[in-house]
Amino acid sequence: MAGNSVILEQEQRVTNAVSPSQNRFALISLTTLFFMWGFITCLNDILIPHLKAIFDLTYTQSMLVQFCFFGAYFLVSLPAGQLVKKVGYQKGIVAGLVVAAFGCLMFYPAASMHSYPMFLSALFVLASGITILQVSANPYVTLLGSKESASSRLTMTQAFNSLGTTVAPYLGALFILNEAAHSMSAPSADSVKVPYLILTAALLLLAAIFAWLRLPHISSAETSSDEVVSGSAWQYRHLVLGAVGIFVYVGAEVSIGSFLINFFGEANIASLEESEAAKYLTYYWAGAMVGRFIGAAVMQKVSATKVLSFNAFFAVLLVSVAILTSGSMAMWAILLVGLCNSIMFPTIFSLALNGLDKHTSQGAGILCLAIVGGAIVPLIQGVLADVVGVQLSFVIPVLCYSYIVYYGLSGATPVLTNNQEQR
Repeated sequence: MAGNSVILEQEQRVTNAVSPSQNRFALISLTTLFFMWGFITCLNDILIPHLKAIFDLTYTQSMLVQFCFFGAYFLVSLPAGQLVKKVGYQKGIVAGLVVAAFGCLMFYPAASMHSYPMFLSALFVLASGITILQVSANPYVTLLGSKESASSRLTMTQAFNSLGTTVAPYLGALFILNEAAHSMSAPSADSVKVPYLILTAALLLLAAIFAWLRLPHISSAETSSDEVVSGSAWQYRHLVLGAVGIFVYVGAEVSIGSFLINFFGEANIASLEESEAAKYLTYYWAGAMVGRFIGAAVMQKVSATKVLSFNAFFAVLLVSVAILTSGSMAMWAILLVGLCNSIMFPTIFSLALNGLDKHTSQGAGILCLAIVGGAIVPLIQGVLADVVGVQLSFVIPVLCYSYIVYYGLSGATPVLTNNQEQR
């Protein structure tokens, strides 16, 4: 077994050493995927109020959009990991793009049928495709180069994901909400048809391009049908703790974003109308984008664990300031958390996959499974907000970021279990 491990490591080094320019080209190509799924995910913020008005939904019913979307991560991540293990990263990317395109296409009949359940089904299929993309692309980026710079590479590509989340609200409002607002008739779902048909075409075009591209082949995380891999990704302590880290991070990020408008409307904060408060969301998401570009450069010189714990500590500090103060200080403190969020997801992801070798695709599936925190943590904060108010409910993100401080300081260190072979 030890000899086989050495051979596998040598094979991976040979594969990765095919051409540095190939790796660089692959990374440039992958940035389009990160932008696309960031764009599509953030469009949910536009769909929720739009569908709520069309179908006269309660807030609970409208939040089914997020539950269906993040529920796909929970249900599809592990099967997606198995798929990628069998077919490889590039074919996994193509499969994810095709499934996501089919989900976008389903918006057309959903709008024609004026069916909310059909919209929810379309969202689930769309999110399933994005889940396959995440399971394929995230670990692929971490393996395209040296282990030491994995967090930096993934942070850079995730910066383009943040660019998608920054651009999407503007374009979504322009092509979906504005069209609906200027319609002389009753609210209609027809305004989603053209935008999602354009997304369908864009995703299918990307699928064709990635099927044609000759990307570096990394065999170390793939298995043949007759190959038996001993052990499991679950035996890696730093992966399991990293999955908890992804759960609480995504939960905290989505929670804060979901409550910002209500928070800014509080009398002791800014008393902003919803339309005005919504404009400030750009600062939150743009902060994450800017921070990822900065973080990608910083982590070329500073260890990923130190940067992660540093950012998480300041997130705890800023959210605490937002809880304990009022006015513009509380408002800008919570907005600055977006800057702290910037490097957390890609850094936790890459640290958790460190050293998994043949279990990398399974590990990526487990980490994507943990994204379901985006559905559960906001719900917990919502229950607390009903009891103690919006401002005090931000104690939930404080607890989430406190865990990430621990993970950066200690939990991310790989520790061999009894089931793992010493090399």
